[in-house]
Amino acid sequence: MGVDAGGTASHAVVATVDGEIVGRGRAGPGNPLSAGPAAVPALSAALRSAVATVDPAAVIGGVLGLAGSSACDGAFASVLDDAWSAVGLSCPWRVVGDAVTAFAAGTCAPDGAVLIAGTGAVAAQLHDREIVRVNDGRGWLLGDEGSGHWLGVSALRAAVRGWPSPFATAVAAQTGATGRDRLIGWAQELHHAEIASLAPLVCAMARAGDPHATAIVADAVRRLTATLDELRPDGPVVLAGSLLTAATPVRDGLLAGLGARSVPTLISRDPAAAAAWLALPTRSPVTHAALLGTPAPHGRSFPRRRHGVDYHR
Repeated sequence: MGVDAGGTASHAVVATVDGEIVGRGRAGPGNPLSAGPAAVPALSAALRSAVATVDPAAVIGGVLGLAGSSACDGAFASVLDDAWSAVGLSCPWRVVGDAVTAFAAGTCAPDGAVLIAGTGAVAAQLHDREIVRVNDGRGWLLGDEGSGHWLGVSALRAAVRGWPSPFATAVAAQTGATGRDRLIGWAQELHHAEIASLAPLVCAMARAGDPHATAIVADAVRRLTATLDELRPDGPVVLAGSLLTAATPVRDGLLAGLGARSVPTLISRDPAAAAAWLALPTRSPVTHAALLGTPAPHGRSFPRRRHGVDYHR
């Protein structure tokens, strides 16, 4: 059993020891830091869906990927243990940081680094699949440079400074503001989710050649690169998070920059499937390829499957 307890949604995967995915579940936010008490019911729902077509007693181990895994204190772990048992799971389970599952979702290598940029941003260096150093991940007020929230704040700053402009008009239209002063007032109310949701607009306008958006994206790439470089990673770099797993200009800039320096760079795929791989008693490149569709030894590749049918999330 592998679980990705995200701040937006929870995903669970049940896989066989040879890497065939036989069950999946999805539910609401499962991170206790962001979802609070609702995290456990969401995780329970994801687990229950994942084992709906399999015998839960046959599951031999589990890994749960959790941002801020230190938040899994004794009380939360006890409640989660009860939820685990309530769906018929009797196997041992453990919690790892979401940086570990994000890294494993891109490579089966034990050492390297992962750069995550979604709503927030963080880089982690791993040795033997354990986090040994972290940079940024300090939240919207103190860091998360180059993240979706950072892009949104940068868009608001550029809009009010450059008012009026096509870029400012587009930003104001998305927020519902009818003028510069109203946009300033809207920003002061700290609509965090809405601010982060400006990131796709910035990326789309950068693709279209808007100078304000292009400058913001270039700055985001510089900041994310600096976050990663401070770790001085040795080994492959995995890009994760919505800004870097989707085909955005931020990802393009990072791939170009890291490629010019001959840094082996991979894209994270399915953290829940990676968590299932980490839960296996014996982890191999072949089962990793089968679970995640990554290149296998000798050039073979394996699609992700569910009940014998190709399955892509």
